[in-house]
Amino acid sequence: MKKNSIREYGISIGQLAPGKNNTITDVDGVLVGHSTIIEEGIRTGVTAILPHSGNLFKEKVVAACHVINGFGKTAGTLQIEELGNIETPIVLTNTLSVGTAYEALVEYMLEQNEDIGISTGTVNPIVCECNDGYLNDIRGLHVKKRHVFESLRSASQYFEEGAVGAGTGMSCFGLKGGIGSSSRMIKLDDKGYTIGVLVLSNFGVKEDLMLDGVKAGNTIWRKGLAKEEDKGSVIVIIATDVPLSDRQLKRVSKRAAVGLSRLGSFLGNGSGDVVVSFSTANRINHYEERDIIDIKLINEEKINLLFRAAAEATEEAVLNSMVACDAAEGRDGNGRDTLKKYIEIIK
Repeated sequence: MKKNSIREYGISIGQLAPGKNNTITDVDGVLVGHSTIIEEGIRTGVTAILPHSGNLFKEKVVAACHVINGFGKTAGTLQIEELGNIETPIVLTNTLSVGTAYEALVEYMLEQNEDIGISTGTVNPIVCECNDGYLNDIRGLHVKKRHVFESLRSASQYFEEGAVGAGTGMSCFGLKGGIGSSSRMIKLDDKGYTIGVLVLSNFGVKEDLMLDGVKAGNTIWRKGLAKEEDKGSVIVIIATDVPLSDRQLKRVSKRAAVGLSRLGSFLGNGSGDVVVSFSTANRINHYEERDIIDIKLINEEKINLLFRAAAEATEEAVLNSMVACDAAEGRDGNGRDTLKKYIEIIK
């Protein structure tokens, strides 16, 4: 059992078994890295997800995106929607640092590929964001390109969760949120496969929180306090080694909303809820010489297993993002309590 997880408190979400480490990197080849920035009044950073450790531009992965609610500034989804693939790492950061992260990711890809923009086309960086301005001096633009490079170059199978990287200044259900991850194992044709989820959690209001079907918000929200409005966001990254088309991946992506709803979110008007998903099973060669290529796909009649896995892993990843955090104080004395303080009371 991994440390700083909801399962340490005796709470197991769903029916399917988690993978070995219960993280997105249980999908073979997937790596995650962080760069964390904590100074007085500053709590922000960068998280990078690499679908594989090779040259992503030359060996793209099949991908999809799904916008649950579009109050967000994510970059790169237009081409994912059109071509159904990802050709760079996925970078997460705060809302006002998307431009910096985009430029850094371009530089990173140009360094690896001398042909980009000369003998072949340009590149489509994927940068997703949430607004950490409650705890972080977001106007200070403290994320620099070096932080993006650090997150990319530190990417590993093993990574921290909670208030790290892009999750450093995030809030979730009125408590501290951040980076969380979970995975599920399934069997198809007697062979094991993995669905992994990583979230950047920054959504929800305290009184709405549900914890494995229990109305936890009723317990931890103090009556008489002014109710907050849900203006947060969440980024959900889904990875799998199940062979899927981009259309099938989009169908799986839509089930992340089930996991968010089970937590009590109603996907508010001011929330940027975005899902990016990919499969490592089918690689798309940038310099493919064949006119017709062969790919494997799941039998659509078996896809319910993936729907359940995506929903369960999303729900658990959010809870892991919260219990991996301690209470935090940030900009102008603003603070967030930790879910860990209330779990035994809720149970």
